[in-house]
Amino acid sequence: MSFRTLRRLTLLIGTAALAATAGPPVLASNLIIGRAAEQSSIDPLFSRTGNNESTSEDIFDRLVENDANNQLHPALAISWKAVNPITWEIKLREGVKFHDGGDFSAEDVVFSLERSRNVPNSPASFAGATAGIVEITAPGKLTVQIRTARPLPQLIEQISFVFILSKKAATGLSTADFNAGKGVIGTGPYKFVEWKPGQSITLKKNAGYWGKKADFENVTLKFIPKDAGRVAALLAGDVDLIDQVPPTNAAQLKADPKIQLFSIGSTRLIYLALDSDRDQSPFVTDLAGKALAKNPLKDTRVRRALSLMINRKVIVDRLLEGSGEPAGQMVPQGLGGYDASLVAPAQDLVAAKKLLAEAGYPQGFGLTLHSSSDRFAKDGDLAQVLGQMLSRGGLKINAVVALPYNVYATASTRRDYSAFIFSFGTTTPNAAIGLSNVLATFDKDAGMGTFNRARYSNPQFDAALKRSLAEFDDARRIAALQEATRLAFADVGIVPLYWPVIHWAAKKGLVYEPRRDEATLAHKARLAQ
Repeated sequence: MSFRTLRRLTLLIGTAALAATAGPPVLASNLIIGRAAEQSSIDPLFSRTGNNESTSEDIFDRLVENDANNQLHPALAISWKAVNPITWEIKLREGVKFHDGGDFSAEDVVFSLERSRNVPNSPASFAGATAGIVEITAPGKLTVQIRTARPLPQLIEQISFVFILSKKAATGLSTADFNAGKGVIGTGPYKFVEWKPGQSITLKKNAGYWGKKADFENVTLKFIPKDAGRVAALLAGDVDLIDQVPPTNAAQLKADPKIQLFSIGSTRLIYLALDSDRDQSPFVTDLAGKALAKNPLKDTRVRRALSLMINRKVIVDRLLEGSGEPAGQMVPQGLGGYDASLVAPAQDLVAAKKLLAEAGYPQGFGLTLHSSSDRFAKDGDLAQVLGQMLSRGGLKINAVVALPYNVYATASTRRDYSAFIFSFGTTTPNAAIGLSNVLATFDKDAGMGTFNRARYSNPQFDAALKRSLAEFDDARRIAALQEATRLAFADVGIVPLYWPVIHWAAKKGLVYEPRRDEATLAHKARLAQ
């Protein structure tokens, strides 16, 4: 039975029942979501990327959950407090059951946090979540104690990314085991049924869920990477909800009386990363295409020149058709650490060429741009546009290469690229997580710079960031975050491009609350009341 038929049936039964005693709501049976990006693994701690996390959030819970506006709320944890500057106590929710009927306890939290430290071959590690943590213990069935090496006032935000697994079900399992369907046991609103790689994931409602129950009994996450394919599937009635609606189609779908469009400004920064670390970089050449002995991207003047070559307003207005906001820093207005003095740089080709000449490259140099092709709306097109802008600014663009995200992310973690487009979505109330992961000097043991694939390093920035991470006073912490932000972006640690506006579209009668973290969550899809 289709969503549409069930919706009519729901309305008829609801109308007939008005004169009778109110009973439980009639729920739809099947929901089909057309998703742009497939997860790379069912292991919830394998990769901290949006496509993986969207799938995991329907099956697993976290200690705290973020709402549509990035505010944190209790989930498996009901309270937390600092016993002293380096010791935290977390109280857990009572009566929670795993999908296999097992009791949720503190031991599961300890196991999950420890496992998140080191999942082999992760392209986007969760290790940063436990940075600075010395010891995790379970002094009681529903009590977790965490001891840190230094004061971590934002600890609960830091560990909020970690999904909680069943220790009993997951002990000894590898990522390959999870991908084969073993141990995929959470406490979330849906139970895992089946994954057909390249096609779909099937979920079943968890009737014993501790929180608000899902509206649908069965869910199919159907992977449709091509934008036109997702839109066509929705218009044909083959799916009920789609994500990553391309800006080109947003107005069309909004005007369709059979469709509802849901939109929100994202906290995801789209940026250009530049290899500012290696003396020689693999895709930097002279004008004849030969490798340069000296990497020009190590020079701040060159990085600033590249930033000035980019017309962010044109990207937002023309490529994104208004679905974005030009960016000059890590997070948009409204999040802690935002600094109003850091506006998006305006294009200035004269200044850019002058900076190149000062750095010793009056004729420019050769560069290859890399990008994903299916991670966010227009990512491949963005790479082409950037290539054209950098070419007009005085560089020789040797090639523009766009790859499927799961391939691209793994290669970028190996540091295969010189100039590459990436993104980071801030899912907490301030900039600390983004700055710590994207711009902090890479330190695997400390869990810093986890997504700093270009290996940017700035000791002054690191010092300001560390001050903010150790500060319990809110005002002083935000001031330190702003100082760190100014230092990193004055040095062009990355080239910020824009924050996108994200669109979802659904059949009439289905409601989806748009989220600033861009997650597409089956349990947040509801029947219209």
